[in-house]
Amino acid sequence: MTSTTNAFEMAQRQFDHVAELLQLDPQVREILRWPMREYHFRIPVRMDDGTIRVFQGFRVQHNDARGPCKGGIRFHPAETIDTVRALATWMTWKCAVVDLPLGGGKGGVIVDPATLSEGEKERLARGYIQQIWRNIGPRQDVPAPDVGTNPQMMGWMMDEYSKLVGQYTPGVITGKPVGGGGSLGRTEATGFGVIYTVREALKHLNLDPAKCVAAIQGFGNVAQYAAVGFTEILGGKVICVSYWDREDRTAYTVSKADGIDPRFLMSITDQYGTIDKSKARAAGYTIEDGNAWLSKEADVLIPAALEGQINADTVHHIHERVKLIAEGANGPTTPEADEIIRQRGIFMIPDFLCNAGGVTVSYFESVQNDMNFYWTKEEVLQRLDTKMTQAFQAVLDLALKEGVFMRDAAYMVAITRVVKAMELRGWI
Repeated sequence: MTSTTNAFEMAQRQFDHVAELLQLDPQVREILRWPMREYHFRIPVRMDDGTIRVFQGFRVQHNDARGPCKGGIRFHPAETIDTVRALATWMTWKCAVVDLPLGGGKGGVIVDPATLSEGEKERLARGYIQQIWRNIGPRQDVPAPDVGTNPQMMGWMMDEYSKLVGQYTPGVITGKPVGGGGSLGRTEATGFGVIYTVREALKHLNLDPAKCVAAIQGFGNVAQYAAVGFTEILGGKVICVSYWDREDRTAYTVSKADGIDPRFLMSITDQYGTIDKSKARAAGYTIEDGNAWLSKEADVLIPAALEGQINADTVHHIHERVKLIAEGANGPTTPEADEIIRQRGIFMIPDFLCNAGGVTVSYFESVQNDMNFYWTKEEVLQRLDTKMTQAFQAVLDLALKEGVFMRDAAYMVAITRVVKAMELRGWI
């Protein structure tokens, strides 16, 4: 995210725009523009050298009219309360647009997890729960992994919560390891969810996926499985992915004109998403500038890294061949860039619809935890496909009926559902 992009201001601007389209009551707008609750806390952690470091933590609960809040915990050195507010707000809309009985929440800690040992990470993860456990729970607010956190950390967090409440409570956290209350298919969920919506969009645009070329930004979990899905499920070609190089402290684009092999690249990528450049070069890949992905000659662009990547400056680099942008990341396109994308007639699958596969399978994980009965991977992915396809069709139908941009249509579907729940509960 650029220093000039405030994610929460962006989330509010998007909401305000659609509130106008829906002619939403000003009092209802005031409720939905801001999170209902915010928690700020300090987490003291004893480091391996015996010293104590104090970390800043956040948890934001945006709206729980439709059910318990849901949302990841991000460990990132540039984390801010406004980023957490924005992501919590987007989670409310994301859960509503795919019709999950959940609200929006998000958490964060200001830390670079790559600088911590395994023991320090565990103490920080447990410390986070020690500060917030009274305000989360399977019927209150269910955290999950996000940037900089992983299933193992979720396992520690679930264990800490279970100790504090005095009973095994797997449903308090999702994204846990399989075998520790996690769901099969959770690893692939977000990336495959992106691909299910891409498949539906390509049908709508009358494009043959097997003849389509995609360029992907990022090579974390979402981008990896989006690349796998685009090649293996749709039979298309991915010509590049980008990644953040931790050694060089800069981004690179890794490309191959005749198509990358995502499974090979995953085999030479570390746990933080850094690809081994020398091994990639040896296998015939070209290493380019970090922004090169955006200007590639492709049919489909999948920004699957961080916020604000397609902005007023970079949007002009998009190749004229591009017909579809699928937002795998949260908030990758700024409102200024949206305008230009609209004018160019590029079809957009907005973030909180496109990347809702993760929260959908997190919801399935909670359901399995509650039942204490677990589904096969095929069942999970089949249910995910059904959910994502229904959600995409509902948004597309409204976009066509009202003659609005897909992002606006997704917001209209989501906001209408949340307002309806607030009415039914007598809040408004």
